[in-house]
Amino acid sequence: MQRYKILHRTYYNFSDPVKPGPHVLLLRPRESYELRIESFKLDITPAASVKWHRDVEDNSVAVAVFDSVASQIVFESETVIQQYQQTPLDFLVADYAINYPFDYSRDDLSILTPYLEKQGDSSHREGVKEWVASLWQTGEKIQTYALLDRLNRDIRQNFVYQIREEPGVQSPAKTTSLRSGSCRDFATLLMAAAQHLGMAARFVSGYLNTPPSITDLGATHAWAEIYIPGAGWKGFDPTNGEVVGGNHIAVAVARLPESVPPVSGSYVGNAGSTLDVGVWVTELTWP
Repeated sequence: MQRYKILHRTYYNFSDPVKPGPHVLLLRPRESYELRIESFKLDITPAASVKWHRDVEDNSVAVAVFDSVASQIVFESETVIQQYQQTPLDFLVADYAINYPFDYSRDDLSILTPYLEKQGDSSHREGVKEWVASLWQTGEKIQTYALLDRLNRDIRQNFVYQIREEPGVQSPAKTTSLRSGSCRDFATLLMAAAQHLGMAARFVSGYLNTPPSITDLGATHAWAEIYIPGAGWKGFDPTNGEVVGGNHIAVAVARLPESVPPVSGSYVGNAGSTLDVGVWVTELTWP
């Protein structure tokens, strides 16, 4: 078991005072049998009233409403968690899904259908189809996990990671064409590949415990979860080519990547704006 402290700061700076609109915050990690929140603190400047709810994916959502103007908006969350996920490969797969291809049961399919929907038109999906075909051909005998692991590792080994500050996600076709992308682009590509193969997939936004580098001083992280019967939703991190484990801290999941930005909102005013984000994940010892 590991303990982590996560500090996440978001600063919006404006050239003139503005009236902030409501902001939606996805900053509280997803609790489960693998993860326990020891403490959570959320500070907002200027002062805001905060209401919490759980969305359809059971994500913890805070909605901040402001009643004053401001030249700067600051969101700062500090979380201490206990992470019990130490053996990510210790799982069982239902007998009928051990080898690929397989079909989901009728009961599972009634829930998983939205996560099987392919995004984009047929021309956008062609790049994904060609990439998958370069790694697996119909008729090859392979275990389901081994196939997903092959796709996951190929992105790590043969695509170039880039930090992209601009909002949005590249289409999987563009990622396969450029052979480069950010963590959210790689997660979306792996989702598209799984859906092409008939497997349910969803996007995960969260944090990763990793030493900061010259080019990456800390940021949110993204990966994909794929539903494997018997094992459930299993996380695959194509940026690092590994199965999601004790260093990954999930905050929000969604069918579409654009549905779960950590902070989103609006303001009224003609001011120019800049955004600064900092994330620090620190491993703690037991007191």
